[in-house]
Amino acid sequence: MEEIMKKKVTIIGGAGTIGSILYQGLSSKYHIVILDKKAPEQAEEFIEVNATDYDSLHSSIPKDSDALINLLTMKSHNDLQDIQEFQNMTKLHFMASFYAMHAAITLGIPKIVYASSNHTTDYYEKDGFSTLGREVTTEDYPYSNGLYGVLKLASENIGHILSHQTENNLSLINLRIGSVHPNEMEAVKEDDRLHRTLLTHEDTVQLFDLALESTVRYGTYYGVSDNPQKPWSTDNAIEQLGFISRSNALDVLKKEK
Repeated sequence: MEEIMKKKVTIIGGAGTIGSILYQGLSSKYHIVILDKKAPEQAEEFIEVNATDYDSLHSSIPKDSDALINLLTMKSHNDLQDIQEFQNMTKLHFMASFYAMHAAITLGIPKIVYASSNHTTDYYEKDGFSTLGREVTTEDYPYSNGLYGVLKLASENIGHILSHQTENNLSLINLRIGSVHPNEMEAVKEDDRLHRTLLTHEDTVQLFDLALESTVRYGTYYGVSDNPQKPWSTDNAIEQLGFISRSNALDVLKKEK
């Protein structure tokens, strides 16, 4: 009976690092379905899908989903020099984002949590430090250094349009994720930038959970733990979502010791 009462959350692109963290951290609370091109290491329910094919994506999303989480991502090089790379990035990071939103609207799924990126504003960040002399906020104009950030922002903006069309009944939460690593302890030891940009596994789970439960119609928030000298502000996530960072990069290093 308990299983029936759980909200069903479908994670598109859920076979990667954040998907695995969310599956481990949220499976006891939600009925989680993973959609991806490759099977995750663990999942009770997995559906293989090519998210850049609208018909495939639409038909693969369980119609009784209460929410979608969009974690789609890919690595790219020279995507502003190589036309094929540009097209691949645009298909996954922009077109597939729209496909997920359109599918949610047509299927009557009222919530999307979109894993956006700190790269929407990476023009203002160097080596994990803000170059503005203060924390970067969601009010700062989002200048990016590359195509990835541009496409993440474009997807945020499409979501702004669709969520404000009242007939769509769609709530969309953008989380501009900082740095999340499979082995955060080793990563923090090896990379000084992470001392400021890390979003711990514990805080990742909390932030996505709060976004799923939020009644905010449309909102954009930075996902970073309360690290000393963190480059991005989480003030609006604290005020609007109730986010309280429970661990940071220093805590991760202390665990090692």
